[in-house]
Amino acid sequence: MTQAFYSGISGIRTHQTAIDITSNNIANVSTTGYRQYNTEFASLFEKSLHTTGSNPVNSSIGVGSRVNASIMDTSTGSLKLSDRSTDLAIWGDGWFGIAGNGDTLYTRAGDFSFDKNNDLVTPQGYYVLGTMANNIVNGQLVNVITDMPLANAGEQQNLRFPENLTFPAVPTTQAEFFANIGFEDVPRSISASVIDANGVKNNLQLTFTKQAVQTPPGMQWDVVAQVKSLDGNQIYSTQNGQVNFDATGALINSTLSSIDNNGTSVAMNLGSGYSGIVATNSTVSSGYSIADGKIAGELIGYEINRNAEIIATFTNGMQSSVGKIGVYHFQNNQG
Repeated sequence: MTQAFYSGISGIRTHQTAIDITSNNIANVSTTGYRQYNTEFASLFEKSLHTTGSNPVNSSIGVGSRVNASIMDTSTGSLKLSDRSTDLAIWGDGWFGIAGNGDTLYTRAGDFSFDKNNDLVTPQGYYVLGTMANNIVNGQLVNVITDMPLANAGEQQNLRFPENLTFPAVPTTQAEFFANIGFEDVPRSISASVIDANGVKNNLQLTFTKQAVQTPPGMQWDVVAQVKSLDGNQIYSTQNGQVNFDATGALINSTLSSIDNNGTSVAMNLGSGYSGIVATNSTVSSGYSIADGKIAGELIGYEINRNAEIIATFTNGMQSSVGKIGVYHFQNNQG
């Protein structure tokens, strides 16, 4: 009788713990990154019973129970929509690393934000750990990174980014031109925007004029290349050349090579054959140009992409990775 009494009490206490764990799961059902826990039970002791006879039976009677373990459910939960570019969720295995005043902690919650110092932090103020790209020097981006690797686990650090960041100007080094200037003796012009070493956008214009005296079977055109300021008040350089086409209008060669853009040399590529500048008896096109180089840009803001990279976006349309959030994996998540 006494044994049955204490067995019942231990069972009630054990299931009370299980109810507490279940209640905690329910209370945290809307907690970001929360993982529920399941209860495992075990017997305290068992009393073995043995019957003798023609058909012996071995059995046991438990004399109590206990909570053996509270096991975390490691399956992936449902994802939640968010309108913030700094909110993350891990699909599959892994943990975010965060740091405060003590050891590194690990969490599945990815509701991050930038604090007043532009540190990436959790709502509780813990610093999110990751790898810095180290491509920012004195408030200026020095290298565009499109695919950033993570450092080793022991090298992860706080992620802090400047509030003001500049994308430096990239001077134009090459300009390509495409157009059909036709057969008729009518001047044709094509322009390209070119960036000088000071980050100023200038205008490079090519003007084609058909030569009065032609040498069959092809055609010959004179071309003048000129670099001006956008307002047209200052001329930085002028180059004269000639382009030669065969009888079908395909470009044979051009004597234009490069031109000075206020201190920066720009190579002029007019193409070859039917790629680039042509002079065929079809519809004359106004043409277009492709030039490298970028004007300077100011920081618009930071966002995090699906690869956990922190991306800086600038007013000149350029983007670069400046950091990456670390995701930690363990052989035993329960441990």
